[in-house]
Amino acid sequence: MARTGVAQRLAKLEQRHRELAAQISQVGIVVAGSVTRRYTRCTSVGCRCNADPPTPHGPYWQWTAKVNGKTVTRRLSTHEAQLYQEWIGNDRRIRSLLAQIRTVDAKAADLILKENVTS
Repeated sequence: MARTGVAQRLAKLEQRHRELAAQISQVGIVVAGSVTRRYTRCTSVGCRCNADPPTPHGPYWQWTAKVNGKTVTRRLSTHEAQLYQEWIGNDRRIRSLLAQIRTVDAKAADLILKENVTS
């Protein structure tokens, strides 16, 4: 009877693993990094960015990420910034789904190992 319970729990965990994997397959483009909105000041004496109160130039959108161990920054248009924000959201979604798969698989591994020890 105990083996039947273990088999049922293992089947549920395997089903959950498949469901999570299917969700990963539905995620679109994935990009790591972050998008920020920046304002800058120039060195021109009479410019509005140096007035009192200052009105900085911008906004300018930037994407920053580590690529091959180096920080890469790229200036983006507003449209590109929206796309990057979506893609970065996809990256977060995949990371979350993968963490859930790891949790499910750890439980399955424990069940399998315990079953092998008692067999």
